[in-house]
Amino acid sequence: MKEFSMGASTSMKEKQRASKKGLNRGPWTAEEDRRIAATVAAHGAKQWTTIAARSGLSRCAKSCRLRWMNYLRPNIKRGNMSDQEEDLIIRLHKLLGNRWSLIAARLPGRTDNEIKNYWKHHLRKKSWEKRVLVAGISSEETASKSVQHTAEEKATSVGRKVVENSKESEARIDDFDDFFDFSNENPTTLEWVTKFIEFGNNSC
Repeated sequence: MKEFSMGASTSMKEKQRASKKGLNRGPWTAEEDRRIAATVAAHGAKQWTTIAARSGLSRCAKSCRLRWMNYLRPNIKRGNMSDQEEDLIIRLHKLLGNRWSLIAARLPGRTDNEIKNYWKHHLRKKSWEKRVLVAGISSEETASKSVQHTAEEKATSVGRKVVENSKESEARIDDFDDFFDFSNENPTTLEWVTKFIEFGNNSC
């Protein structure tokens, strides 16, 4: 049974190779484009194997489909990419990766092949530079906030020391005043103070 299945797959591959031998793989001509466009107009843009056979061209179904999708569709948008399209491609690529057909579905008129080539030659470097710039700005903001926070802490610390020193000075002044405050003393207990003052004046 295994030998039979291997033999069947081998004969299928040989048939596919034989069918592809007579295919035209060169550049498309204006006549081929016209015949493909006429066949698609008659049968629709589907069942490309049937379209390739009915067009009478020596082209495979995949080649016919890619030629129609990337060059012959009437709604293809030509010209340079706008800033909005570039920004959308960058954001979609960040979300979807290299799924070009899905990205192209969100940009009407643009083909997946065109978007892929535009990304590789123009937008990949720009996207990387934008990420580096954003990362640099973020690091600078973080450093700036850190320096500002440190300066605020230093200012707060200095302010606290000034307040503490001021309180200590006020306490010393209060102690000094209390030491020389004799308003609550009895007159008899102040006699030695009077004699001490008189003695100091006589010595001078």
